[in-house]
Amino acid sequence: MAGVEVGHATIISDLPRHAAPPTRVRTGVTVLFPRGRKDARPVYAGFFSLNGNGEFTGTHWIEESGFLNGPVGLTNTLSVGTVHSALVEWWLERRGSGPDADWTLPAVAETWDGYLNDIAGRHVRGEHVRSAIDAAAGGPVTEGSVGGGTGMVAYEFKAGIGTSSRRLGERDGGYTVGVLVQANHGRREQLRIAGVPVGREITEGAFKSREAGSVVVLVATDAPLLPGQLKRLARRGALGIARGGSTSGNGSGDLMLAFSTGNPAAGVGSEVVQLVDLPNHRLDPLFGACVEATEEAVVNALVAARTMEGVDGHRVVGLPHDLLRSALEHYRRLVVDPT
Repeated sequence: MAGVEVGHATIISDLPRHAAPPTRVRTGVTVLFPRGRKDARPVYAGFFSLNGNGEFTGTHWIEESGFLNGPVGLTNTLSVGTVHSALVEWWLERRGSGPDADWTLPAVAETWDGYLNDIAGRHVRGEHVRSAIDAAAGGPVTEGSVGGGTGMVAYEFKAGIGTSSRRLGERDGGYTVGVLVQANHGRREQLRIAGVPVGREITEGAFKSREAGSVVVLVATDAPLLPGQLKRLARRGALGIARGGSTSGNGSGDLMLAFSTGNPAAGVGSEVVQLVDLPNHRLDPLFGACVEATEEAVVNALVAARTMEGVDGHRVVGLPHDLLRSALEHYRRLVVDPT
């Protein structure tokens, strides 16, 4: 997505200085700027909770106002406060003047990485958030065990951050839909890729007895959508997650936010502005793009991540690429070039 910038800070350590006895740290933070670090203009946004066993700060105001003001942070469950505070500090340092100069409400979401990470040690610090901010850039996003996704697990395979995008044809406006997920959800037996029951074909390393994970889905588009339409788009992220096999269990926090970089004058200043509005009957291609990109973003998180060992001797295997290819070939979902 043109204009969107993403940065990671990854924290991997086997001997934190303050730890006694030594422990293992597998965590981090990811920061996304809808218009880039240097553009503070708000964006229209819509939020959807498929299952609310999780935290996403700032969403009450997004629901109320229809605006996302500033960046989105992704981290682990016990580091939300740290990331929130660091984003406020960064914003105050660069604030302008006017009646709202001292007001900001960051959006920070979490998933639980305590199976691999010493989560109680709360190892994410303000300097890590600053590192993620400084690293934010456009273009391809590093995926897998990075940033907020460092210690995350999906379908009992190592997972983390995944991205994907779709560009509509000119007939449908040529708009782009980009998706970033922090994937930490699902049980092995549920996993399906391209319709293939991969989780039943690859059983090595399964360890869960129940669903207790979460997933955060961030959807970006340059289509000029209004908040109600963006809420509808955010809901389609749930269909993308479902395509992968997840049923959004009781212990899962499945939270989705969609925003539009269209209508750049909205929310700026006090004058009346004219908006561009895409009619509802033209949303279907965007819905389809969101579903496909969300499904693929989760797969990309799985494919990019590698086997990781963490606290208490816990070990989570990476999705074996050779076995995945074999399963897809067996179900005739993968075309092999004979050359």
